[in-house]
Amino acid sequence: MKIYKTHFIEKESDITIISDSRTAISRAKMSFQIHRANLENYAQKNSDFLKSFSPIKVNSNYKVIELMAEVAFLCDVGPMAAVAGALADLMLEEMKLKKRDKDLNYEECKIALVENGGEIAIDSEDPMKIALYAGQNELNLNIGFLVKKEDCPLGIGTSSATVGHAISLGQSDAVTIFAINAALADAAATKVGNEVKGKDIEKSIKRGLDIADQIEGVKGAFISRENKVGQIGKLPQLIKIEGNKNHILKSKLDDHILGDFEIYK
Repeated sequence: MKIYKTHFIEKESDITIISDSRTAISRAKMSFQIHRANLENYAQKNSDFLKSFSPIKVNSNYKVIELMAEVAFLCDVGPMAAVAGALADLMLEEMKLKKRDKDLNYEECKIALVENGGEIAIDSEDPMKIALYAGQNELNLNIGFLVKKEDCPLGIGTSSATVGHAISLGQSDAVTIFAINAALADAAATKVGNEVKGKDIEKSIKRGLDIADQIEGVKGAFISRENKVGQIGKLPQLIKIEGNKNHILKSKLDDHILGDFEIYK
């Protein structure tokens, strides 16, 4: 079975899609354009939605806005903390939709994965390897997670104070959250990441894990800070990442999904 992979960048969004179905990938791209446009349209008229670091009430029929606002309240963060995960969820949803009467080009997919800026939405019948990228931490690309069919559907969100451009008020190398969807994982990673700080590293990790454990819909959490780690809940199988780490990094710094794929454009 061929597995296809495509990557594109549009404005702030850096997206990778993987599937055994090229039509599913095309549907995901179309879904992104629709929901991204809806988000921009709403944000132009509601600037607080973009700027708030706290949950805010919304009045919108746009699915992307409702999803972001919902998980923001669950995690006590601003709605934009979930933007990448929410878009990934909605793209995945379109990939997994059942055939509609007028959809002549429909092709069912068994593998569906969307990565948006490091946040991942996945629903796959085949196992998928996800690498952990934690900057200069010794764990960097040495470990990862094997996401199996029984783990899916799954959202994976990562927050870091030392890697990437996203805002984090904490000091973690990586807070990775596994949740019922990517929007929640994204928002929860921000919430937990903000709290992993202070001189006592082990205590800061424990505080983060305790917070993650209290968020409804979070399945598990993995936190690394200065070569100390902690985990809680139900995580996918931990694996050791084999191969040339420099080659992996050269291909794309935040390309966490490992495997042999046929490029589809």
